[in-house]
Amino acid sequence: MALMNFSLLLSSLTYILLETIRRLALQGTELAHVYVGTLRLKLIKIGVVILRNTRRIRFLLASGCPYQKLVFQVSAKLTPG
Repeated sequence: MALMNFSLLLSSLTYILLETIRRLALQGTELAHVYVGTLRLKLIKIGVVILRNTRRIRFLLASGCPYQKLVFQVSAKLTPG
């Protein structure tokens, strides 16, 4: 029973996170009014190589990624500073 409640909590938090990304970072884009599942497929479930050192984390996208510019725009809007 506790595992089901934790799973529901994680699902709810994921939904809230994607809705927040849509509201803050996707205004004026073609993904501003799509379903959460579509956001997940277009922005989250993409193949990247993650390089990490003490100062920064780098995400390397494939050159053929169809939403590469959009991913960069979203990350720039969500980056503090």
